[in-house]
Amino acid sequence: MALDQLQKERIKKLNNLKRLGINPYPAKSSKKQSIAQVLKLMGKKVTVAGRLRSMRPHGKIAFADLEDASGKIQLLLRQNNVGDAYELLPNLDIGDFIETLGEVIKTQAGETTIDVTDFKVLTKSLRPLPSSWYGLKDVEERYRRRYVDMVMNPEVKKIMELRSKIIFSLRDFLINKKGYYEVENPVLQPLYGGTRARPFKTHHNSLDMSLFLRISNELYLKRLIVGGFEKVFEIGHTFRNEGMDRNHNPEFTMLETMEAYADYIDNMDLVEEMFEYVVKTVFGKTKLAYQGKEIEFKRPWVRVKLADLFKTHTGVNFDEIDTLEKATTLAKKLGVEIKDFMTDGEILLEIFEKKCTDQLVQPTFVYDYPADFYPLAKRKANNQKFVESFDIYVAGMEMGTNYSEQNDPQELKKAWEDEKKKLKKGNPEAQKTDDDFLTALEYGMPPTSGIGPGLDRWVMVMTDSPSIADVIPFPMLRPEKKIKLKEQVKVGEKTKAEIK
Repeated sequence: MALDQLQKERIKKLNNLKRLGINPYPAKSSKKQSIAQVLKLMGKKVTVAGRLRSMRPHGKIAFADLEDASGKIQLLLRQNNVGDAYELLPNLDIGDFIETLGEVIKTQAGETTIDVTDFKVLTKSLRPLPSSWYGLKDVEERYRRRYVDMVMNPEVKKIMELRSKIIFSLRDFLINKKGYYEVENPVLQPLYGGTRARPFKTHHNSLDMSLFLRISNELYLKRLIVGGFEKVFEIGHTFRNEGMDRNHNPEFTMLETMEAYADYIDNMDLVEEMFEYVVKTVFGKTKLAYQGKEIEFKRPWVRVKLADLFKTHTGVNFDEIDTLEKATTLAKKLGVEIKDFMTDGEILLEIFEKKCTDQLVQPTFVYDYPADFYPLAKRKANNQKFVESFDIYVAGMEMGTNYSEQNDPQELKKAWEDEKKKLKKGNPEAQKTDDDFLTALEYGMPPTSGIGPGLDRWVMVMTDSPSIADVIPFPMLRPEKKIKLKEQVKVGEKTKAEIK
């Protein structure tokens, strides 16, 4: 039966209920227990509510399956128990929400069941749940109708539940174990900054000013350090006007921290301790499977210099590539595509990311990055070509950039002046000068370091999800094609053992 015809049938049933004086959308339920609780209350009277997942009527007796967020249970509806309400059953459909009152029993087949004495319609569903959702080949349609995806595929909802637990555990670690304060910083910013990325632009009508959705909240966290805080963090949405793939969504969740009197080595310790704690707390172990590989989160993690990895995978000494011409020649030799505006350091970093990271499966700190790519980081005292920075890699994915923060306003101003030159040369992601932040640094910021892991990728790894879209409840999608879909719905299921 076509979808539009099925909807007409459901609307007809909705009108039948209304004619009988039944409100098919009441404001409140008298639910007293969850289904998980009911399964342990044998012989007790219970009141539960949930979505009908199957209906199997047979004359004066019917079986049904009811589901809530905690689980599923079988219902037994007998005409001599529910009386006139039994005549309402033909007006119910799979997908409707109902409330049931009854006693918890076991059937002859040994299945825990509610022997219903009364029921109430809570919500009439006007669209049928698609029976073929598990095998739906159009994955994008599943993402677009995520609310249906979660109903039809319990694993999708499970991932979202695990995501919530992971983020809660991160908060618990930082607040209760490490003494951080959680803060909230502007999402709408007059000047975007804190990293390299293309922003989303908007406009404030009352103030008649352009604003940007933040690409990072780093500069605001450091303003708080200037203001006297010593340990702060924010978990929030960040926006970057960039392409989309299995590792990228234009709106994503980041954890960003700042800690006074710490450097990037301290934050390596923080990161591995924090994620070991999260994995043990949420999953009860430190080894997790990801796409056929076993990831060990137990400390200590591997720590390796970028220059050493570069030499291992390219056969080239990083320090010998000291001009733009040499870097360009090497990129062409290795088949790495580069942009005309790139500096030699940026080209070397592009080569590194394309040729040296795929095999970083176990949690790995890659440290000491080229200085001209990180203007906000503090240069190494013994080698000004590099900054005190590290990236985290797990399963071949970059999981967050971190560094010792530049707190010398004069040095940062010079670095941002170099970024201006990159903008003029055509680099759309070069950073802009934030004069107010320079003013803040002139008041003095102690030695400080922060981390910035992208949490969606961490959830990907911890839940064995191949795409970032799998761990975001409602990922960004291209506009929907206006094609009328014909859905077929399976009607009825095999009846289970009846009660004698």
